[in-house]
Order: sequence, then structure tokens, then C-alpha cells
Amino acid sequence: MIKKFLFAFILISIGFSAQGQYITELPGTDYKYRILHMADDYAGKVVCTLVKREPVSKDGPAILYVHGYNDYFFQRALGDSAATHGYNFYALDLRKYGRSILPDQDAFFAKNLSEYFADLDTAIAIIKAEGNRDIVLMAHSTGGLITPLYLQSKGNKLPVSALILNSPFLDMNMSWFMEEVVIPVISFIGNYFPNLEVEGKGISQYAHSLLKRIHGEWEYNENWKKTTGHPKKAGWIHAIHKGHQTIQKGLNLTCPILVMSSDKSIPETKIWNELYHTSDIVLDVKDIQKYGKMLGSRVTCKQIHNGKHDLILSNEPARKETYQVIFSWLKQQSGK
Repeated sequence: MIKKFLFAFILISIGFSAQGQYITELPGTDYKYRILHMADDYAGKVVCTLVKREPVSKDGPAILYVHGYNDYFFQRALGDSAATHGYNFYALDLRKYGRSILPDQDAFFAKNLSEYFADLDTAIAIIKAEGNRDIVLMAHSTGGLITPLYLQSKGNKLPVSALILNSPFLDMNMSWFMEEVVIPVISFIGNYFPNLEVEGKGISQYAHSLLKRIHGEWEYNENWKKTTGHPKKAGWIHAIHKGHQTIQKGLNLTCPILVMSSDKSIPETKIWNELYHTSDIVLDVKDIQKYGKMLGSRVTCKQIHNGKHDLILSNEPARKETYQVIFSWLKQQSGK
């Protein structure tokens, strides 16, 4: 009873404090952000950041977007498209990502993916306190691994009405030996020596396919979405491996789920290939489709012709198809 009272008090407090605490992202845009101070973790202070587009209605519905690894929210065209279709739009920069990276913090690191659950809880509580009647959770890549696990932890009391996954990271894209032998060994070591560095920086042709200054169409903060990647530690591999093991046993999510991927994957090499513009070079789309079907009883799987890993950053034809699939599917779920 006391716990329920405290939770209700927190929600009420959030509701009273939600207004007036957002900072304008860039002059002339419809986007604001709010820093959310979370409880300290094993490395010290932690914050996450809730980004908000100017609302189109007082009571929703709303979309909450969660980015992938080595990533943050910068895809304002997604938020604008959501608004065009009548959705209030929010995005969350998880702890140690993007706007939430603090000085001297190890970017992107986690020992357990459940560390992000508090960020999601807080963001969803604020969105509901701001009057949104229902929330669609949308996530990309590693966000697409975190969010199903988060919803699974809620049992039958899901805080969202639907889940949309854009190329979710449901399995490693490696050889049989790496996935079945090397990764489990590193994962085991990571449980005891989480700060052991197991992979350094390197060339990212995927980043090259995105960046306007190289081969792509987009501009973003390269301190937050690093072109050469970021060193990975055994503790992070352990967290991802445990998440994959849980997903691959199958979840029993009851909300409608849309799982999207490109229609093909090709290996990434050190030599630039124009096919990188029309393929997923980060994950294996067969894994996405295989394990995506195991997330719950109401899964719809779609493949986007010539899509990139982040489908909404694909070339224009694939991008348009992605938006069409998303909002047609949402319309079907709402019965409109």
C-alpha cells in the first residue's frame, strides 16, 4: 500500500513539474528537451534526456522513440511525420548516450540492459502526466533489444499500447564460431571483469553511408554518434548476450508488435561499396525476422526494399516505404 502511494505521489509530482522545464533544442524548430536526473549507478551520476516535439493534441496518442547503440535522437523528420499523422512525439536519449553523456562518462556502457528500464519508466510517466492517453513505443537496433525486455518485465501491465521495432538487434551478426564460442566466453568474463576492453575503434562504412560529408544525406553530432565507433567492453558484451538469450527463448508480449528490417544484408568491408546504400550492413535481416516472430502473439513482420540498417535514414524510396508501413500499421491497430 505504501509503495503504491509513493508511486502515485511521484506521478503527481511529475505532472506538476512537467511544464516549463524543457529547453528549446534549436531556435526555429519545434523540439525541446528535458534532462532527467536519475539515481546514481556504479559509475556515479546518471541522467537521461527526454526530447519533445511541440504537441499536436492535448491528449495524445503519442509515440516514444528509443535510439540504438552509438546513437541518439536526431531524426526530426520522424517526429514531424508522426505529428502529421496526429501523434504527439517524444524521443529518449538513454543514460550515457547523446545529450545524456556526462563528462568523463564511459559512453554507451551498461552491465545489464535492465539499467535502462528506469529511464523508460520515467519518460513514460512524464508523457502520461502530460495528458497523452496512450503511447506507442518505437525503437531502433539496440533500443529494439532493450524495449521488448523492458515490456516483458511488466508482465500483463504494459505501459504502452503497441511496439514498433526498426531493425532490432536480436542476435549478433557474426560467424557460428564467434556467436557460439567466442561471445559466450567473453560474456562469462564480462560478468567478472566488466571493464575489460575487447574491441577497439575501427572504420564504419555504415557511418560513411549516412554522413552527408562522406557518402550520405545526414548531418549529426559526431561526438554522440561516433564515426569510428567506440571501444566495447566485456561487461557490455555480457549485457547484450544475456539479452539475446532471453529474446531467443521467446517472449510473451501481448501488445501488437511491428518488426521491420531491410530485405537484405551484406557484409561490411574496408572498401566502400555502393550497395551499402541499399542494404543492412550492421545486422542479419534473417535473424531479425526469425527472432522478431518470437516476441509475442501479435507480431507483424515487414521488410523494406533497399532499406539501410536505420530504415528511416534509408534512401528516399525506402524511407517513404518505411513511413507508409509504420503509419498504415498504426491505423490498422487503432481501427480507424
